[in-house]
Amino acid sequence: MPEARSWQFRWAVERWRALPAWHLPAVSALVGLAVAAGAVTAAGPWDSGQRTAERQRAAAQTRTRGEHHDEQRGGRAGKAAGSAPRAAAVLAALGAATGPSPSPDPVPPPTRTGLADTLAPLLKDPAFGSLRTAAVVDATTGKQLYDSDAGTAAVPASTIKIATAVAALDALGPDHRIETAVVTGATDEEIVLVGGGDPTLTARKTKGPDGPASLRSLADDTARALKDRGTTKVTVAYDTSRYTGPALHPIGAGNENIAPVTPLMADEGRLDSSESGPAPRSPDPAADAARTFARLLRDRGIDTGDDPRHTTAGNKAERVAVVRSLPLSSLVERALIASDNDIAEALARQTAIAVGEPVSFEGADRAVTARLEKLGLPLDGARFTDGSGLSRDDKASAALLAQLLVRAADPRRPELRPVLTGLPVAGFSGTLRGRYADAPAGTGMVRAKTGTLTGVNTLAGTVVDADGRLLAFAFMTSDTRDARGAQNALDRLASAVANCGCR
Repeated sequence: MPEARSWQFRWAVERWRALPAWHLPAVSALVGLAVAAGAVTAAGPWDSGQRTAERQRAAAQTRTRGEHHDEQRGGRAGKAAGSAPRAAAVLAALGAATGPSPSPDPVPPPTRTGLADTLAPLLKDPAFGSLRTAAVVDATTGKQLYDSDAGTAAVPASTIKIATAVAALDALGPDHRIETAVVTGATDEEIVLVGGGDPTLTARKTKGPDGPASLRSLADDTARALKDRGTTKVTVAYDTSRYTGPALHPIGAGNENIAPVTPLMADEGRLDSSESGPAPRSPDPAADAARTFARLLRDRGIDTGDDPRHTTAGNKAERVAVVRSLPLSSLVERALIASDNDIAEALARQTAIAVGEPVSFEGADRAVTARLEKLGLPLDGARFTDGSGLSRDDKASAALLAQLLVRAADPRRPELRPVLTGLPVAGFSGTLRGRYADAPAGTGMVRAKTGTLTGVNTLAGTVVDADGRLLAFAFMTSDTRDARGAQNALDRLASAVANCGCR
């Protein structure tokens, strides 16, 4: 066993050193692999069911919780660039049944009885509500190893973003980019800013070429094109026809967790300098983005006259300039690690566009369902009222959430890998950054998406267990009265899986 771990550890470290520093999700995946691959060798002997080295590290840890993070106040996401293939080899190695191995036999999975003995007592925690469900699945074989009402559909909160991400990646691929364009208008003196659905379009100064699509860059290119044809005065219009249906999320106007869902916005319609979490939002992000664009053109020597008007670009409009979002893989990673509601809703609508459904909440529901049905996932009782999980009408089972992660870990589906590389790392990143002080065995070992609404707490992710087997899990509870207590109880469940050989 030590020899089996050492080559994986050295390989992971070498891969980690070769990665660009800005690719935080992939870096964390590699670090997680290095930790998991070296776990048995580095941890040393066992003591009362817990690795001795882990007990020593746990004893040395500070007990302060640090900054509180949940899906609406997640840690600031780093820039995520690149696409899924970079992480494919990492997650394939975690499966133990794929890639090079010094042993022809895969690492044995835990047994159903072993997991039940470990998890069943923890599911009785009084911090959980009246509904509590759980699923643990072997990521290599797809076999469900533990089931506690796993097929019961419940409110998933933000863990529904896993389903949204899988559907979008399956429909469009990890390299898809969303365009924001400027085209000619109804007259020679008019241009139209056409929203394509990129919520990460920014009007702020960017730090380099690997950032999100820039409204400033679009203004640069547009001003240059206009001057090349001798034009220095235009009127500006804007087009939001890419989406249909109501722009307001069912939770209503004025909610700081999400902007109106429109295909044209800058910086997610935020009215402050924040990049994630709750913030005051514009009631009309499209109009604000168009006004900002007109101002940027004026700064570049183009007279834009009155306020931009709302219109629909003609079918024969000619393209003047265009900017493109980061790859879909990066948008998925950011949506998951920071639990970004605006990106999640955009991913759902991009799926609707790809499938040919109306680009609305209802159309996105049908589109996501269709893509997941195509993947053979257990959809009994599932409903995708929105893409973000803010709606209490969303429904998903623990079995569905776990199997979504199994699909993402499948080496035959590398296009889905950003779902895994985007999962927050326990104690280190995103919405798990401030958690696991009470469950230290899972720190750095658990990668999971959180879900929190009032009375609803969920956690779904992956973990490499004590024997090196990659497992997918989902734990869900409703009717909770103590959100922090329920979160801690969920963390203890995931940590128990990480610390368990369970045979």
